[in-house]
Amino acid sequence: MMNETIITNALENAFPGADIDVQLDGSHCQVTVTSELFEGLRPVARQQKVYAPLNEFIRSGALHAVNIVANTP
Repeated sequence: MMNETIITNALENAFPGADIDVQLDGSHCQVTVTSELFEGLRPVARQQKVYAPLNEFIRSGALHAVNIVANTP
């Protein structure tokens, strides 16, 4: 079963040292990632970077909807 820890761990592996907040409500997820890795990237590119480690969960149906906020420090 999907839980916030699984999502947080996937994001922490992709964004070491980032500030990550995950709120899960069933298969709907609100993710906020604050990372220096987003520096100079447009909003769409930032979201793509966050989606990448979550794709397996989305493809499997464990996550249905993901709302992303991707900030720089």
